[in-house]
Amino acid sequence: MKKLVFLLMLAVLTSVSINAQEINWVTLEKAIELQKKNPKKIMMDVYTNWCGPCKMLDKNTFQNPDVAKYVNQHYYAVKFNAEGNESVNYKGKTYTNPNYKAELANRRNSAHQLSSYLQIQAYPTIVFLDEKADVIAPIRGYQSPPQLELYLKMFKADDHKTLDTQEKFNVYYTAFKPEFKG
Repeated sequence: MKKLVFLLMLAVLTSVSINAQEINWVTLEKAIELQKKNPKKIMMDVYTNWCGPCKMLDKNTFQNPDVAKYVNQHYYAVKFNAEGNESVNYKGKTYTNPNYKAELANRRNSAHQLSSYLQIQAYPTIVFLDEKADVIAPIRGYQSPPQLELYLKMFKADDHKTLDTQEKFNVYYTAFKPEFKG
């Protein structure tokens, strides 16, 4: 009986790990390097360590199997700590956080220069970049899997290029039928 219970538990654990898929996160510099060999857009999660909605985005959205599969297939995914201390090379310039304080690593810290350059004003913000690493759009705030799906698919298909008015976006938004489980 103990052996049967063990085998059943093993089967459950194995099936969970087979179905679980995680997003393949890379640095911005690595994503740009990968774009040269295989052009894809970039989805950059701009977060902070202290941000509650950022943690929810990680747990509820980025760990969603539909989201992870789609992002891994169609994007390079970048995690960027908007108040972190890393040095980042982007578009020929090096960005740092000269006012970073290590003792504030898990509390509010100074904004990273790249965050300022990208005009990040809220956390989380998901910044989408095109195949040349030029900014398409920042999407502010927590996004559920179906909400993020709209942007992932819209930017992937370049549909945003024709949505030049609020009315056109509203029509697109209303017609969009999400497939990701939320």
